[in-house]
Amino acid sequence: MEILINSGIFKRRLTLVRNEFIKADEKPDSHVYYIESGSVRFYTIDEGEERITRFGYQGNIVVFLDSFLTNRPSAYIMQANKKTELLVATKAAFEAFVNQTEETQKFYQSILENLIVQQMEREEDLLINSPKTRYMRVLKRSPQLFQEIPLRYIANYLRMTPETLSRLKKS
Repeated sequence: MEILINSGIFKRRLTLVRNEFIKADEKPDSHVYYIESGSVRFYTIDEGEERITRFGYQGNIVVFLDSFLTNRPSAYIMQANKKTELLVATKAAFEAFVNQTEETQKFYQSILENLIVQQMEREEDLLINSPKTRYMRVLKRSPQLFQEIPLRYIANYLRMTPETLSRLKKS
C-alpha cells in the first residue's frame, strides 16, 4: 500500500463529517479514495431499506467499483460512519500509476485478486443461513470491523437484527 500512498497520485484531501455522503447522483464516480482515518460504509437502497454491502476503514482503498469499471453512475452510496479523512485520486492518475512499471502492475493485480476473494467470501456469507456462522466468519476475517463500525451497521451487513448480533457477541 505504501507504494500507492507515496506515488503522488492523491492530489486532493476530503474530510467527511459523521453521516456525510459521497454519491454522485446520476454521474459516474471513478475516483480512488484512500482512507487515512475514520470509516465508511457502502450501501444501496432495496425496497426502501438500506442494504450494506461493504465497509472501509483506515488504510483501505475504496472505490465505487461499478462506476470505476463502467464509467456509469454507481448503484451505491458511500457514507461516513464518523469523521473520515480521505485522499482522492482520479482514475486517470491511478491508471497512469498502474502502467508505470511491472511492480505497479503487479501491485494492481494483487488489489484486484484481493477484491475478488473478498467478493467471493461476501457471496458465501450471504448464502449461509445460520446467523452464528455468518458472524463467526466475519469476526475471523475482519476482527477490526468490530472496533471500527457501529454494531447496527454490522448487523445490517450480516442480514440480522442488532439484537441477534448482540446475543451472538455475548455467547
